[in-house]
Amino acid sequence: MNGAKSLVKTLLAAGIDTCFANPGTSEMHFVAALDQVPGMQCVLGLQENIVTGMADGYYRMARKPACTLLHCGPGLANGLANLHNARRARSGIVNIVGDQATYHRPLDAPLTADTEALARTVSAWVHTAGTPADVGRDAALAVRAARTFPGQIASLILPADTSWGEGGEVAGVLPEPQPAPLDPYAVEGAARALRSGQHALLLLAGDAAFEEGQQQAWRVASATRAAIMLDYVCAHVQRGRGRLQIERVPYGMEAAIQALARFEHIILVGAKPPVGFFAYPGLPSTQHPATAQLHTLARPEQSATEALRALADALGAPAVAIPDPGPRPEVARGAPTPEGLAQTVAALMPEGSIVSDESISYGRGFYPHTFAAPAHDWLHLGGGAIGDGMPVATGAALGACKERRVINLQADGSAMYSLQALWTQAREGLPITTILLNNSKYNILIGEYRNVGATPGPTAMGMLDLGNPGINWVALANGMGVEAARATTMEACSDLLRASFGRPGPFLIELVV
Repeated sequence: MNGAKSLVKTLLAAGIDTCFANPGTSEMHFVAALDQVPGMQCVLGLQENIVTGMADGYYRMARKPACTLLHCGPGLANGLANLHNARRARSGIVNIVGDQATYHRPLDAPLTADTEALARTVSAWVHTAGTPADVGRDAALAVRAARTFPGQIASLILPADTSWGEGGEVAGVLPEPQPAPLDPYAVEGAARALRSGQHALLLLAGDAAFEEGQQQAWRVASATRAAIMLDYVCAHVQRGRGRLQIERVPYGMEAAIQALARFEHIILVGAKPPVGFFAYPGLPSTQHPATAQLHTLARPEQSATEALRALADALGAPAVAIPDPGPRPEVARGAPTPEGLAQTVAALMPEGSIVSDESISYGRGFYPHTFAAPAHDWLHLGGGAIGDGMPVATGAALGACKERRVINLQADGSAMYSLQALWTQAREGLPITTILLNNSKYNILIGEYRNVGATPGPTAMGMLDLGNPGINWVALANGMGVEAARATTMEACSDLLRASFGRPGPFLIELVV
């Protein structure tokens, strides 16, 4: 048995049965082993940032890691932006990164790179296999690292000769690490703050944003009159009917400072202290008041849901029903607006839909208009590196076994980073509806000019203009094998949405906004 075959068998034994791949020469024996050992679902991405983004979306819905197959240091580098997002989203991924043969590496061939250094920028665990006999053991360690709660990125670098060389050994499955234990003193401190009667906020992230975590948070809030908000970069939120109607901390620095100004206690439940995405002249870096006391109830590596349950029990808080969000919205009419699009999506989405949201600035007000939608999962850009919406949607559809409709709310500028994901959607026949928000500009950066106090002139505005020449999204989608149509009104958009939900495969709606 060569090292590559021992790798595939070890991964399958550990429950890793999906591989997102963009292979090269160094990985050919691994590719051959995928033929020789049945059981691995192989999904091709046309660029590595598609591959890594798909693995992120897959983990968010399947709640187990997939592996990626990346070609040498430059291939890993191509996928770093969405690995950054996956790290911030706390998704578990096992990266298999091919590399030069151990004896060839000292010759400094053109593709030679410091692959370990690149991997460390996004990985919690990095290792280079030394011999074919090591590969199975190293793979088992990588899977254990990726499964460490709530999910981590593990990168196994595979020199070509460790892959093709004989002597591979299949490793046994290692125990899955459990979440770090709760701190009873943290629970006691949070309970004391909530009993003080001062203005308090439960700031949720991680598994606290799932249905059970929300129910426990609502027990606490109902008993203490504490407010509840989500961290702005909360990567996965379960929303819609039966879930809490809660907002995220605003993106805009001044709006966030205003939203948090009244709180004297902020209880962090899987969340970090709220800070701005960037520094702005004349504004603080932190969004909470300097006088507010911060209490860490649960760190990201602890179960936020269990921490909230322990807090509710410590307070003697009874179970309480989630408030009804009211009637489901109706489809909007007339010219496209953010509110109208959110209402229309909420009115038409199937039960159990998955929303991959990379609408950027256009979608910051979507939440209030979708509270009464059917129960659904909403996936956000976790790390701020644009270009994850389409790949995450693709991986999420596969993580949900193609059984749930995925709706990708996608800004046009960031879509150009990873539009090759459409090709994989067509190839795999995935049930994804992309609503491409075409405003022909990098609109978020126009707002950032104002925020930092810069004055844009013709040259600067030209750098933010995507309309010269215009991008034909219907033609681009068709070229990737995806059916598409253009809409300029909400009536046309709603008709296309209804039709797309009845199709088994992908469809793109170019909505001119």
